[in-house]
Amino acid sequence: MTIELIYQYIFGAAILALLCIVASVFTRRIGAPILLVFLILGMLAGEDGPGGITFNDFGLAFLFGNIALAIIIFDGGLGTQKNTFRVSLKPALSLATLGVVATAAITGYAAHLILDLSWQEGLLIGAIVGSTDAAAVFGLLRSAGLELKERTSATLEIESGSNDPMAIFLTITLVQVLQLSGEGNQGWTILIELVRQMGLGLAIGFSGGYLLSRLLKRLSLPSSLYPLLALAGGISLFGITTLWDGSGFLAIFIAGAILGNTPLPYSNDIHKFHDGIAWLSQIGMFLMLGLLITPSHIIPIIVPALAIACVLIFIARPIAVFFSLLPFHFPWREQIFIGWCGLRGAVPIILALFPSLAGLENTQTYFELVFFVVLVSLIIQGWTIAPVARWLNIEVPRTAKEPECLLLTIKQEHDKALLIYPVLTGSHAVGMSPDRLPAAEGSQILGVIRKGILLENIKREKLLADDQVVFLATTDARDTLGRAFAPAARVSSLETTRFFGEFALNPDAPLQDIAKAYGFEVETDSPTATVETYLLKQFHGKPVVGDQVQLGTVKLVVRDIKDDRIVSVGLKLGSVTHE
Repeated sequence: MTIELIYQYIFGAAILALLCIVASVFTRRIGAPILLVFLILGMLAGEDGPGGITFNDFGLAFLFGNIALAIIIFDGGLGTQKNTFRVSLKPALSLATLGVVATAAITGYAAHLILDLSWQEGLLIGAIVGSTDAAAVFGLLRSAGLELKERTSATLEIESGSNDPMAIFLTITLVQVLQLSGEGNQGWTILIELVRQMGLGLAIGFSGGYLLSRLLKRLSLPSSLYPLLALAGGISLFGITTLWDGSGFLAIFIAGAILGNTPLPYSNDIHKFHDGIAWLSQIGMFLMLGLLITPSHIIPIIVPALAIACVLIFIARPIAVFFSLLPFHFPWREQIFIGWCGLRGAVPIILALFPSLAGLENTQTYFELVFFVVLVSLIIQGWTIAPVARWLNIEVPRTAKEPECLLLTIKQEHDKALLIYPVLTGSHAVGMSPDRLPAAEGSQILGVIRKGILLENIKREKLLADDQVVFLATTDARDTLGRAFAPAARVSSLETTRFFGEFALNPDAPLQDIAKAYGFEVETDSPTATVETYLLKQFHGKPVVGDQVQLGTVKLVVRDIKDDRIVSVGLKLGSVTHE
């Protein structure tokens, strides 16, 4: 390879990455899944497209794909906040384990029948396409301006980061079973592999994540090196777990979740750096996968691949979601939506490289088949997620978002930080005296900066738009402070009334009194039951904003929750509807 050719490759790769980033702006406007655009650009640059680049190095693709996936999953762990565990940890883990197994089994059986493969090969195809890419789902929802109920969004968020290790485990195990070619006890092989993969992944993830968090706290480094240390530490945990035949992806996800929920120096820098590097990994991986496929080779397998994709989308995923969420009493609308959010992404295509590297037969068929299934999923599900969410009526009015604040962690006191909040036009803080701001436990106001000058006597001042307010506070105080400085949500009062109802009820009000006042009947275990206790029972102790109960022609709607308590309930008058 000449020096000139190397520079051409560098220039070509940079142009493709630039096109991907620019294309993301346009895809948001038309609601197209951005990952689909990355794949298509890669295919256009490939040997059947105008680019004419020939790339068929499966080993290099596997290496780059694993590194990219590890970075993406690590970033997913960093973004998984512990407050999402309140209502969704158990159902999400059920989806990530039992759901993946059920999806793989049903899809694998369909592949066994459609392609006339052995049951092991059919299950291998099912395992390869078993995991979802819910991160892509959230990108589509954000671009459409939708906000989901917390129960649904948190379940999808946790599932997206935790279901990849199970799919990877199933794929590796079934590849080993096929390599044995019927030798030995295959059930025993699967059990041993499960214990080893999950056991090592959990042990190294928790212990390594804890040690890495301590290292980030204790080492004195230039600020730009903290994100790199976090990334190098996470990849190291991934590598050592994989070398010991454990689930490296599970380990790096757990380590990321520990770091994401631990007060660290320059934590904002760590999060922003990993968001950027995860996007770069997704762009590079999908471009590479697009280059790896030859569209003309897909034509013979279009019909069977389309049949398998339909089984996966319309049968396997919905059934898996139904049985996985059965113990958790999810409303049927949310179950349908979660079932439709089984968007397939990069993981199945990378897993389709495992059989080739293991030297199995039919590897090219596996890869092309899986690629086409992912393509169908991106087109059918990716383009319809936002309309389906609206059709199922599971969105809630957009709430005020916590504003960006400057966070400076104090050395040797990593649970304390300087928080600098901007006073935004339309926020609750405008016109308020600084000493009347909502006090969070452990927070202390240090001063107000106005037009670059620190005010001397803040007790006599009223906050104005564009002021900067400086706090010394624990990082846990950000939720309380953020609500005070958040701008008002851009939602009309008419829209809020239409969703939550015309009246606001005190959740401590006796339910029987409300029933008499509004002319509906309700059966309760206790005549003194309050509105809150009734709603808690209806939603099994895990209500979220937007949950609704129909009582005759009246509907009770959860308006606000703080610290696991219902603090406001809406009452909506109207015709009978069925939830």
